[in-house]
Amino acid sequence: MFKILVDTCVWLDLAKDYQQRAILTTLEELIHQGDIELILPRVVVDEFNRNKARIIEESSRSLSGTLKRVKEVIEKFGDPQKIDTVLLELNDVDHRLPILGEEAVDTIGRIEQLFACSSIIDISDAVKLRAAQRAIDKRAPFHRQRNGIDDAILIEVYRDAVGEQKTGRARFAFITYNTKDFSHPNASNKLPHPDIQDCFSKVKSHYCITLREMLQRIIPKEFNDFLEELEWVEEPRRLSEIVDAIDEFATKVWYNRHQIMLEKLEEGIIKIVDKETFPIIDHETRPIQRDILEGALRAANEVEKRFGIENLGPWDDFEWGMINGKLSALRWILGDEWDMLDT
Repeated sequence: MFKILVDTCVWLDLAKDYQQRAILTTLEELIHQGDIELILPRVVVDEFNRNKARIIEESSRSLSGTLKRVKEVIEKFGDPQKIDTVLLELNDVDHRLPILGEEAVDTIGRIEQLFACSSIIDISDAVKLRAAQRAIDKRAPFHRQRNGIDDAILIEVYRDAVGEQKTGRARFAFITYNTKDFSHPNASNKLPHPDIQDCFSKVKSHYCITLREMLQRIIPKEFNDFLEELEWVEEPRRLSEIVDAIDEFATKVWYNRHQIMLEKLEEGIIKIVDKETFPIIDHETRPIQRDILEGALRAANEVEKRFGIENLGPWDDFEWGMINGKLSALRWILGDEWDMLDT
């Protein structure tokens, strides 16, 4: 078993970067299997709780503001021949921002579930005293001008966890992205600072600056296959794809209604008039103005050229229901009410 202490910065990075979902899923699975156990100091839980709202907000709002300013600059100074293309790409990104925020909320919930099933370590007076002594001695992580005591508490909690394991085959890992405070200042940042070197060894206790690296050590043979399987996700549709699909289905619905109208003309159910009178008494037998009919015939001809007449029906009830259902669903995604099938 590996017992790992994960720095708060690593948890927060997992929460705000949806592309690391596979890493989080791997960690969840290894904890569930009993291959990993979290060393979870209360300071990590408290700091995570203080920052999670900010992470959710930053996952979408800050980028949305940036996109808005970029659009304004492009519209004002951009190449007129490229503006439409660039704005289309930016609109696609803007459409996905709420999804990124929702991903952050989901990931934070998953991390909190891991916290809930782990034993939280309250900080003892002895740990606080040793952390304070580090500050007095200006030893890492207090070797830099600005630092808080929480980082020193983490390393002292980790030291106790490693020291308490006198027997058994458990191994340990300390994972942090905070290389400025914990890594060697004059060598590879994959090495711990000399002031905390005594907490680590080649076999029993590892210093890691990425969660991926640590997981790969635990399951070296299965890691790549496991990660490859988990990293495959269906990306959300681009806004331009949704808009194009709405246009296609709306056009096909209109074309079908146009054909029904032509059949009613042939059967004499509706008549051609030079000018329609209002109010309309019966929409089933509503007459059509001559100029509107001529415009509709031209429009239908363009639709046939665009899609090919073989792709415009006739459809059975199931196929017709699918087309209308797709149109309704896509419009709902962009803010319309359900069953909005106007053409």
